[in-house]
Amino acid sequence: METMTTPKTKTKQRLMITFAIIAFILAIPLVAMQFTKEVDWKLFDFIIMGTLLTITGLAIELVTRNAKTTAWKIGISVALIILLLLTWIELAVGIFGTPFAGS
Repeated sequence: METMTTPKTKTKQRLMITFAIIAFILAIPLVAMQFTKEVDWKLFDFIIMGTLLTITGLAIELVTRNAKTTAWKIGISVALIILLLLTWIELAVGIFGTPFAGS
């Protein structure tokens, strides 16, 4: 007996994979904190990073559902990841010197 997959099932699977990746990324500093004093994240850091990763992941999911061509999907996804990385860098070290990072 074969099971037919519906688009809704694929969407659920992709969302589960997205949240699993987010949990894995957040687990990296959590584990590192157990072995070194150089990684010092507070609860607020985990909340902010989890929010940034979730927004980015859901935005990429939205793009993959709605963009027509593969080139657009890749281009917009790369732009979203670059935006995430720039925000993360700014929050971490204040590379641009904005008040957003507390500079």
